[in-house]
Amino acid sequence: MKFKIILLLCVAALTGNVASAQLPYAQYIRKYQQDYVSNHEVVKKTDKKFFRFFAPSADHKVAAGFTKLEDSTGFMMPTSGKSPKRYFRYGRVQFSLNGKSLKLTVFRSKDLMNDPTYKDYLFLPFTDLTSGEESYGGGRYIDLEIKDIKNNRLVIDFNKAYNPYCAYSEEYNCPVPPRENDLPVAIRAGEKDFKRSRR
Repeated sequence: MKFKIILLLCVAALTGNVASAQLPYAQYIRKYQQDYVSNHEVVKKTDKKFFRFFAPSADHKVAAGFTKLEDSTGFMMPTSGKSPKRYFRYGRVQFSLNGKSLKLTVFRSKDLMNDPTYKDYLFLPFTDLTSGEESYGGGRYIDLEIKDIKNNRLVIDFNKAYNPYCAYSEEYNCPVPPRENDLPVAIRAGEKDFKRSRR
């Protein structure tokens, strides 16, 4: 199954999903990363060797408390291009990581809300202390769905954090994580900065 979320978020498409096979966690994440690289629709052929990831870390899969937000107005989220995109604040998550209590806002895309296939998809963009150093300076994304929220709890796996397509090419128009989602810790999990220069 291929997610088409980024087709609407960055005018492109996201890569394949991995079935949650009964594998040891680190092995499962490595398989997830391999499939991500193999199915990537922007980075092609020999350039795939420039993908880099932090080592799988079970500590970066966190159970967060979820608080629903009532946002019927939304706001225009800045992007890497000239066209901001309308998002709604769907909820707030609170969790502990690296000994700190943290919170992030989960968003819902107006574009995806109008698509019957992806209307339940949620968007979690963030920056952290690795942004611009070990990871992409424009932040990273995590994809979620409304059905992932159970009893006001939500599992967030930072090992599945990925780069927007703008990390590989300047031709895409990708949402920039709002300041409220700037984490004051280093998230050394998920995708690192792409080693090759953007085209």
